[in-house]
Amino acid sequence: MKHFIFTITFSFLTMVSCAQEKINDIAIEEDPKNYTTEVVVPDLQIPWGMTWLPDGSMLITEKSGTLIHFKNGNKTTIGNTPEVYNRYQGGLLDIEVHPNYKENGWLYITYSSQEGEEKGGNTALIRAKLKGNALTQIEELYKGVPNSTRGHHFGSRIEFDNEGYLYFSIGDRGDRDVNPQNINKDGGKIYRLNDDGSIPDDNPFVSKNGAKKGIFSYGHRNPQGMAIHPDGTIWVHEHGPKGGDEINAIKKGANYGWPVITYGINYSGTSITDITHKKGMQQPVYYWVPSIAPSGMDFVTSDLYPDWKNDLLVGSLKFQYLELLELTDNQVTRRQKIVDGMGRVRNVRQGPDGFIYVAIENIGIVKIIPKTK
Repeated sequence: MKHFIFTITFSFLTMVSCAQEKINDIAIEEDPKNYTTEVVVPDLQIPWGMTWLPDGSMLITEKSGTLIHFKNGNKTTIGNTPEVYNRYQGGLLDIEVHPNYKENGWLYITYSSQEGEEKGGNTALIRAKLKGNALTQIEELYKGVPNSTRGHHFGSRIEFDNEGYLYFSIGDRGDRDVNPQNINKDGGKIYRLNDDGSIPDDNPFVSKNGAKKGIFSYGHRNPQGMAIHPDGTIWVHEHGPKGGDEINAIKKGANYGWPVITYGINYSGTSITDITHKKGMQQPVYYWVPSIAPSGMDFVTSDLYPDWKNDLLVGSLKFQYLELLELTDNQVTRRQKIVDGMGRVRNVRQGPDGFIYVAIENIGIVKIIPKTK
């Protein structure tokens, strides 16, 4: 009987392992070219974040520290923006409008901030209002600590869910052995706040002594993509090391494993760990080997793209395309290149007009226009 149980268990584990090993075994298809593109905001260097105001104009962050208001074909530089720690991956990062922006006028921005006693920087979240061509009423809602002179893994993306909670990401700041698995430390986390920066009463670690109360999930490496799924849940993607970029559906209080489990290896080619699964740690929805260096993501909900509806778009910095991931029951079943070869894709957003906009380094904001059949 014991032998029988062992055989069944071994067979089951083998099946699970094989299924997981095949999770990324989907060849990417070539660009279908069933669309045209138009550069709608030209001459941008590293456009990181973009959002829309009620009048249809755009706000765009340049990583170097410039906030641009694009309206009626003209670019205006917004004043009184925060000073950024512009080192390697740090800078002026994401921007989002409050879901009730028409009523309250709040903008939300993440950036690498030097505020604090230590040298270097860490990711901060502020909110502000736009008056004329300058930010006003600036309030710091969260600042990761401590600062570090490392230029790696600041994150950062911002998203509101359907209940009005604010989510944002901070990467592990290049300190993988200290930050991601420790809920008493910032870094390698997804945070959830109320829109005024206060901590929701039902956050998972509010009663945990010493924990960072804003943490919603942990065990992340460097999340540079975040989007709300059509079912209302928050999804993120994050850079792996050499291999092992991940897409994760975020669950309250969940541990996503970095660096205890990973599908990647060190950039030197040496092993980080020999395990990809561990009890109590989440498996990704999808992972890439080799890495695509993902940045920016959004779900397609617009009727303008019927063949892509409810699928996921992810930018690739490394391979310089936008990746379309077809989803069936929240599993990736097909991959396809979009806007292949235009440049390093930093972000992708579906605009309020239903069109998809892609931020491409050293080009600008590109609009995808489907061909009529």
